[in-house]
Amino acid sequence: MKIYSWNILFRNRELDRAFKFISESDFDIFCLQEVPETFLERLHSLPYHLVETVDANHLFRVPSTHRIVILSRNEIVQSKRIPFPDYWPELPWRAKALVWLLSPLGWSKRTNRAALFADVVTSAGTVRIFNLHLVLATPEKRLREFEQSLAERDPSLPTIVCGDFNTIEAPHVSILSWLLGGRVSDAFLYRRERTHIERRFVEHELINPLRGKVTHSFGGSQLDHILVSHSFTIKNAEVLSDRIGSDHHPIRVEVE
Repeated sequence: MKIYSWNILFRNRELDRAFKFISESDFDIFCLQEVPETFLERLHSLPYHLVETVDANHLFRVPSTHRIVILSRNEIVQSKRIPFPDYWPELPWRAKALVWLLSPLGWSKRTNRAALFADVVTSAGTVRIFNLHLVLATPEKRLREFEQSLAERDPSLPTIVCGDFNTIEAPHVSILSWLLGGRVSDAFLYRRERTHIERRFVEHELINPLRGKVTHSFGGSQLDHILVSHSFTIKNAEVLSDRIGSDHHPIRVEVE
């Protein structure tokens, strides 16, 4: 199986190139986050099975909605939306002020957030595919959403977990963890979140084949993940160099 995951960026100005990249890629599974609604119709034109749900509604400036999508070469027999809590009411003033200040850059109040899973029938049996876009807020909230999603795991099925986890692990961006509602220690102990999430990967018996790779240029770390259960053998894992109008690099893992 060849699996791709990519946060396409809802403000992507190179959607023609993005569509060409997706349509010409040799994949079995392609997970996409922040898909603009205007791009969804083009994805439906591809000769693949597709399930999607609302990734988030943006409520500042010009309201908009973007989607989270799973494309599959093989039949999808069921899928489920996993709704996330609305954290806005509990955010401190500093977090709301930051969102307002950065609204010209696309930051906004976001509601109706969710993850998605799909059960895909392959030649080796059914595989459960998760597509997550964890909140850019605090490490505690991201971990909570990860565990909420993995609670939908079926222990009888091999599992693949894709998505943008927004894991903060670099000193030049760790202040965001405090500004967005976290503790002061979240800003200074910036490697702690990676340590905790990797421990949870191990406890869930999931492998992170791209650990240590940079998938987001400004973040300087691994925000994007494709995790696979031990039932798979990893043949190849890579971060693609061309971001194609996004702030995230597409990532690719091949397993058997």
